[in-house]
Amino acid sequence: MTTKTFVLFPSLGVGHLNPMVELAKHLRRRGLGVVVAVIDPPDNDAVSADAMTRLAAANPSITFRLLPAPASPDVGAHPIKRSLDTLRLANPVLREFLRSLPAVDALLLDMFCVDALDVAAELAIPAYFFFASAASALAVLLHLPYYYPNVPSFREMGKALVRFPGVPPIRAVDMLATVQDKESDPTMVRLYQFKRMTEGKGVLVNSFEWLEPKALKALAAGICVPDKPTPRVYCIGPLVDAGKKGGNASGERHACLAWLDSQPRQSVVFLCFGSKGAFPAAQLKEIARGLESSGHRFLWAVRSPPEEQNTSPEPDLERLLPAGFLERTKNRGIVVKNWVPQAEVMQHEAVGAFVTHCGWNSTLEAIMSALPMICWPLYAEQALNKVFMVEEMKIAVPLDGYEEGGLVKAEEVEAKVRLVMDTEEGKKLRERLVETRDMALDAIKENGSSDVAFDEFMRDLEKNNLENGVRS
Repeated sequence: MTTKTFVLFPSLGVGHLNPMVELAKHLRRRGLGVVVAVIDPPDNDAVSADAMTRLAAANPSITFRLLPAPASPDVGAHPIKRSLDTLRLANPVLREFLRSLPAVDALLLDMFCVDALDVAAELAIPAYFFFASAASALAVLLHLPYYYPNVPSFREMGKALVRFPGVPPIRAVDMLATVQDKESDPTMVRLYQFKRMTEGKGVLVNSFEWLEPKALKALAAGICVPDKPTPRVYCIGPLVDAGKKGGNASGERHACLAWLDSQPRQSVVFLCFGSKGAFPAAQLKEIARGLESSGHRFLWAVRSPPEEQNTSPEPDLERLLPAGFLERTKNRGIVVKNWVPQAEVMQHEAVGAFVTHCGWNSTLEAIMSALPMICWPLYAEQALNKVFMVEEMKIAVPLDGYEEGGLVKAEEVEAKVRLVMDTEEGKKLRERLVETRDMALDAIKENGSSDVAFDEFMRDLEKNNLENGVRS
């Protein structure tokens, strides 16, 4: 049997490219051919081109292709609309690229690439989605087009609870920022997107069965998508960056890892908020005061405030943090500018808790390191993730005050750090994380639930290809 070839099609931006590369690595480990096709519109700030060059160098067994495509002509539109428009306008480029390949057995799409379904249908290539977030988020998003027309805008509902199949009640304020106003362009675009996702042959999800049984049951029972069959959901995760390379471009080990080497086991609170996680100066000062008064050791990655990012990409810590803070805490804390090797830091035995923006990749990395989490969601589906992590999975505690751009007070930061590091509740949380990590490792080993789900996906693909007359 000839080796199967998969084309992976991520959305715009490095945040969508990284999870796709983890999927590509997973496919390569199973001996499958992989091409990652990255759209590079002229208005993109070369981030994807640079990131792709770096990822291609680090993963020589994966083929990367940059496809120049027209940008959305509607420059004033909301970024979500502009992104979907750009991806739709890239369809002719994608079509020609797919035609140029000797064979394509499946197209694996990012959740934003719904219009590529038209190209797949035209070329008779089975199209599946790769959903790089929680299965619980998938359950909510697929149901949203059916739910939203019958309720007021989430923005008007504030902290009132909204209910979706298979997940705990969610405060309206914790729904995606892009769907808060039901009449807005971004909401219309998102509802179109979620509705079209049901046209895929299936959805590969970066999660594992044990973690989200209720959401998976609701999806399998078809109650999230009431008017047509729900695509089959395959939990094939966790697919995460294994770390082990905490060096910079020249291969030197990052200084923060050497600092961690000299700290006691599980004594350090790690604060890191993803590639877009930046706070105003007033919030940085509150975090600093909270950390200082908690008395705990800490490793904190700080970016320049959003309003200063263009002029000062390197944060001025002396100015941004309270006077004397760095000097007073120098024996028990370290503040790193912009970037730390997150995967390695989390795997370090000195780290005992993780203050996180609840990006799903970061959440899975924390699970794989058995690290209790303190949730501070910032954007995208992170506030949804927080609900699942706290209420359903019981692997995290929430911070209060972040909603609607509010200030999280120093006292709240201190209280939650102490709760996780010092109390019986924190000890139970840690035990729960050890159990969760063990179940994750079980899922990905041979004949584990995620291994079996991947085999089922491959069988389903074989069946689709036979029906469509595609060679196997």
